[in-house]
Amino acid sequence: MSGYDDGNIFAKILRGEIPAAKIFETDDFVAIMDVMPQSKGHCLLLPKAPSRNLLDADDTTLAKALPELARLARAAKAAFDADGVVMNQFNEEAGGQTVFHLHFHVVPHYEGVPLKRHASGMADPAELREHAEAIRAALA
Repeated sequence: MSGYDDGNIFAKILRGEIPAAKIFETDDFVAIMDVMPQSKGHCLLLPKAPSRNLLDADDTTLAKALPELARLARAAKAAFDADGVVMNQFNEEAGGQTVFHLHFHVVPHYEGVPLKRHASGMADPAELREHAEAIRAALA
């Protein structure tokens, strides 16, 4: 694939080279907790198919992504009793993308609670595992 670097952190997570707080895995996707969350329950949906972003992703991958994204968003909202959920997807550096593997952010929002800046610090891995379990329970 043109411009895709298989050494990116999400490709390494998908290959099992780097640990992640995994929520679920299907044949086509992996959902994990964001290690630098903006809010409680901030998680990511990663397609297994390699692409830099939405602009070069296969249409089949994109068609499969939306139902999985909705399922993850519903579970994250329910797991943490969030007031709302924002889903973000960034394309290219100028568009805010920092990891060049297609991924979708699911960010629960809470009334009166400001979001943290993304990349402002790493979360406690034990807490991320607990959050992943809470979302898994909501999926069940």
